[in-house]
Amino acid sequence: MPPQKELDQFGIATVYSCHGAEINDSTSMEHLEVKEVDAWNVVDDELDTDNFEKPWNEKSTKGKVIKVLTLVLKMLIVLASLYFFICSLSFLSSAFQLLGGKSAGEVFARSKILNNPIIGLMIGVLVTVLVQSSSTSTSIVVAMVSAGIVQLRPAISMVMGANIGTTVTNTIVSLGQSMDRKMFRRAFGGATVHDCFNWLCVFIFLPLEAVLHPLEKISSALTQGISDDDKVSKLDFLKVITKPLTKTIIGIEKSTIKNIAKYCTQTGDHYNISKCGGARNASMMKACDDKCGYLFAQAGLGDTTTGVILLIASLILLCVCLTTLVKTLQSLLLGRMAQTLKKHINSDLPSPFGWLTGYLFILVGTGMTILVQSSSVFTSALTPLVGLGVISLDRMYPLTLGSNIGTTCTAVLAALAATGDKRSVTIQVAISHLLFNIFGILVFYPVPFMRTIPINFAKMLGNTTADYRWFAILYLIVVFLLMPMLFIALSFSLPLLYVVITLIIAAILFLTILNILQDKIPEKLPEFLRTWDFLPKPMRSLEPYDSVLSKLICCRKSVDDADVIPLSVVAKTNPV
Repeated sequence: MPPQKELDQFGIATVYSCHGAEINDSTSMEHLEVKEVDAWNVVDDELDTDNFEKPWNEKSTKGKVIKVLTLVLKMLIVLASLYFFICSLSFLSSAFQLLGGKSAGEVFARSKILNNPIIGLMIGVLVTVLVQSSSTSTSIVVAMVSAGIVQLRPAISMVMGANIGTTVTNTIVSLGQSMDRKMFRRAFGGATVHDCFNWLCVFIFLPLEAVLHPLEKISSALTQGISDDDKVSKLDFLKVITKPLTKTIIGIEKSTIKNIAKYCTQTGDHYNISKCGGARNASMMKACDDKCGYLFAQAGLGDTTTGVILLIASLILLCVCLTTLVKTLQSLLLGRMAQTLKKHINSDLPSPFGWLTGYLFILVGTGMTILVQSSSVFTSALTPLVGLGVISLDRMYPLTLGSNIGTTCTAVLAALAATGDKRSVTIQVAISHLLFNIFGILVFYPVPFMRTIPINFAKMLGNTTADYRWFAILYLIVVFLLMPMLFIALSFSLPLLYVVITLIIAAILFLTILNILQDKIPEKLPEFLRTWDFLPKPMRSLEPYDSVLSKLICCRKSVDDADVIPLSVVAKTNPV
């Protein structure tokens, strides 16, 4: 009988093994060996380390040629898959802008509610999800600040929301590994560690900014000496490679969103009913003559039809590229290569510099994100590697932090390349975004205990999703759509909004405190509060919902879903 195990909320499995005997209720505890196994660590069995090929010097000439050609072919497949994967993200962004771009503009046009920092945050999240680009949503915010429609303070809360909304892309990408339970656990955790960090930073700095305005004051001091006439060159690395393909398919007129936000705000100085009507009736696709050349320009389809077609096509392309990428990497990263990569990527620097390893990877994440000019692309490319086990969650975390810094550095460079009399304010918004991420890292990385908080939250989400695959879809819908829409709807009645927020905060505090007391001093609690059994099962477990949802084809459990612990992680015992 295979070793028995119990899995806790952080993915730590307690494995019971008995040498040469079957485990049952009558088995004596003295005959059992108990060992804790971290389900997040990839063991040699998963990397197929026993399936080593012959060493290079033992291969024949023909074998060496075949090996080299195979490696070259696989590397070309990886590069091609990665290229079209990045292009599919661009097409996905364009599709969302065609379908939701004008709605995003209308949301921004409601400037009356933007002065509430919580509503500003949720608008930043929702708009970034709708346009699938934090750069686009941030540029709209900057344009509104420059036009005097939105003040700097609510703009800072909106860029905080954009920081959260941009993480939806790599969370969607993690669904590509949902067919393998162990991979899905790691991939979803690797994707949501970005979400957890951003939300934790918001919980700390949004109230702080609303009361004391530290980001506004520091960014103002840093931009005092910047002239509106100074200018730097705008960097554009990734688009040089992808634009030749993407521009032949679709062209998006991003100014339409900005014009709706600018001219349709009735309380703003730029309100113009004629220009507002023109912006609302304008197409989200670029106006094009016969020489324009992109595919959908000649089709004569509307924005909605084009958006739906492009959305379906981009999702198919994304899934095909992701599947090809994962399968090819999986065939490459086996045996000795897997061991070597896993060892070097996840190991620390030599003593006494081991504590610098995480900071080095933050710099790597920053540099790579500046290079590709997109945190979504960078983290989405890493997510499959986390699922494969090549990059650990502990190593993904600093890379994610670096990507946050990198994407804001890109925004600062773009702001420096801007022109106009409000250029200094534009730069201040970008610097506030950068400071928000830097301060977040200072809180949640240098101190080891604080570092584990977002990682443990991500592990809880990954473990839940591994047990209930439909939870990933629910998470995406609730966190990135329903919750922002709920808060925006509640903004029509501010007293009701504050009541709901107060109840949510009270519930979170109660659950957190009670969990701590149950874990640390359960004997001090009344007997019925020592466990959550006093609640109905649907309020304390997802199992009742799983019994219904798991019958769906997309969420159905397979035979391979059992949590099998590889034998190499079970210590051998001496016979009794």
